[in-house]
Amino acid sequence: MSNVTGRILSGMRPTGRLHLGNYVGALENWVRLQDSGWTNFHMVADWHMLTTGHEDTSRLQQHTWDMVLDWLGAGLDPVKSVMFVQSAVKEHAELHLLLSMLVSKARLERIPTLKEQIRDLGMDEQTISYGHLGYSVLQAADILLYRATHVPVGEDQVPHVELTRELARRFNFIYCADRAPVLTEPEPQLTNFARLRGLDGQRMSKSLGNTILLAEEPAEMERKVMQAYTDPKKLRKDDPGRPEADENDGHPGCVVWEYHRKFNAGEAESIATLCRSGMLGCVADKKRLAQVMSEALEPIRERRRKWEQDPDAVRDVLRDGTRRAREVARETMDQVRSAMGVKSIVEPE
Repeated sequence: MSNVTGRILSGMRPTGRLHLGNYVGALENWVRLQDSGWTNFHMVADWHMLTTGHEDTSRLQQHTWDMVLDWLGAGLDPVKSVMFVQSAVKEHAELHLLLSMLVSKARLERIPTLKEQIRDLGMDEQTISYGHLGYSVLQAADILLYRATHVPVGEDQVPHVELTRELARRFNFIYCADRAPVLTEPEPQLTNFARLRGLDGQRMSKSLGNTILLAEEPAEMERKVMQAYTDPKKLRKDDPGRPEADENDGHPGCVVWEYHRKFNAGEAESIATLCRSGMLGCVADKKRLAQVMSEALEPIRERRRKWEQDPDAVRDVLRDGTRRAREVARETMDQVRSAMGVKSIVEPE
């Protein structure tokens, strides 16, 4: 990671309690950045939830609460990191509207992840909602509103950051010829770790039922780990196992060993050697993994429990984060309106 520091904007759609894939794929990196001198803005992207789930919002508030508890449990510091709810800062909607004038429908339809979403959800491209089509513009507004210099993303999200950069350049070219640029072009900050697979070896997803929660209790964690995919050819303890993938027969690699490499790096290679030689059975291997993971994640569980027992303190975190987010958002929108000439001649009281 570069020694250069700046400001990041990142967020998550509130889908409830987070799993280990969320932690390894984003949250762990957020904590690392805040402790390395970066200025962090982290958003509960509740409006983004509506792009694919507007029909049922009955669990939205509870899911928001559970997710923020996991953020705090993972180690996000309310002093170092601004945590806020997107819908509580109305400037997101205003900048989204203004930026939507600067991009064509055809450009939005070329976003690769939009096509993937439509395919994965079994949607008809002809019936996609206006809001879903434009969600990448809302993402751009989220980023530009806080003048983020960097956006932590995986490779699949880089096209969204590129659209954000395009919109910033277009805005500054059209409206800032006689003044300093208003909008900051952010850089994508690629994460330098692989995704953690689900228990079945597939992409980790709640919808697939293959997740381990970030704050999973030890007994439940052990129960889930005992179900994890290993090597289908290792039927007995003394059979030689294959921790790595084998493309010849479609073996994607042992999930248990993958988790060892993440949470038990000191023992991972010796475990792989014992497995290959037939000296370690899968049951013992899984029990050891469950023990190590439980110990590694205990600080997260403990911090989460403390926050959960003080709901007023959690609300204060979000209130303060929203206040700090609004201050930056309002300053940005003042400059945007001034540059565009849409600032009302009659200012509201």
